[in-house]
Amino acid sequence: MQTTMTDKTIRLSDGRQLGYAEYGDPEGMPLLYFHGTLGSRLEPSHLDPLFRDLGVRVVAPERPGYGLSDVHPKPTLLGWVPDVAVLADRLHLERFALMGLSGGGPYVAATAYTLPERVTKLAFVSATCPLTLPDATRGMGPTNRLQLRLARIGPWALNLLMQNIARGTNQPERLRKQFMRALPPVDAEVLQHDEYWHRLLADIREGMRNGTRGATWDIVLWARPWGFRLEEIQVPASLWHGDADTNVPVTMGRAIARAIPHCQATFVPGEGHLSLILKHEEEIFRSFFAPKRDNHGNGPMPS
Repeated sequence: MQTTMTDKTIRLSDGRQLGYAEYGDPEGMPLLYFHGTLGSRLEPSHLDPLFRDLGVRVVAPERPGYGLSDVHPKPTLLGWVPDVAVLADRLHLERFALMGLSGGGPYVAATAYTLPERVTKLAFVSATCPLTLPDATRGMGPTNRLQLRLARIGPWALNLLMQNIARGTNQPERLRKQFMRALPPVDAEVLQHDEYWHRLLADIREGMRNGTRGATWDIVLWARPWGFRLEEIQVPASLWHGDADTNVPVTMGRAIARAIPHCQATFVPGEGHLSLILKHEEEIFRSFFAPKRDNHGNGPMPS
């Protein structure tokens, strides 16, 4: 993918820069893709041929503090939405779909809640939920539990951990082993694939190119009250989650599916946080953009 498409920026009204990338068909159906925690605008870059085949125009913005995006002096979950609206306006996207991976999920929810008239549909993939929902952290692994404990102490405490990860990217094999020890076997096996690991490593490095505040605030804002209820979202929603996920346990996916009205949820047996994406990403995108059919299955209906 050419850097003219992946290294794009706009200037916001408060002077901050927002970075984003574009993939797929420039004339296609618009999708705003919100990357995961430790990610960047490069996260879906390998799927550019698929997006072109689907006729989808994918815009992948970076949240404040990630990659090319400047930090926000007082970040909030709902404070992300005006940035999204400005980007959509600049790109002449009147309406658009949303998809969020992992830590991008809360920002999908916030955008759909605030801009229901502009969001056509939304998707959560291995996404985090509000910690106020029942059983939200049941089944969560020790690493993410530690992150949440540090987030409750304060951003400064969690940032120390994020800085350790950033330094670890200079010793990639050591960092890979560190990640593998914290993951269930199905996800540790994924990290043994060199192509996937190097893509993930490049994504982390790009997300942290200017520091760790983006990743730190993702987790801090996840741990705090979101400022709205999932039950208030009225946009058609889909969800995919692996039932062996310990990063974002399947209890979170089930909680989202229960909370959002008429959410169509798919829980994949035996898949974890990373393996779900590696093995099922094409299936997820094709399903999300498949034309709707009537009750008799006889033909496409307008989205």
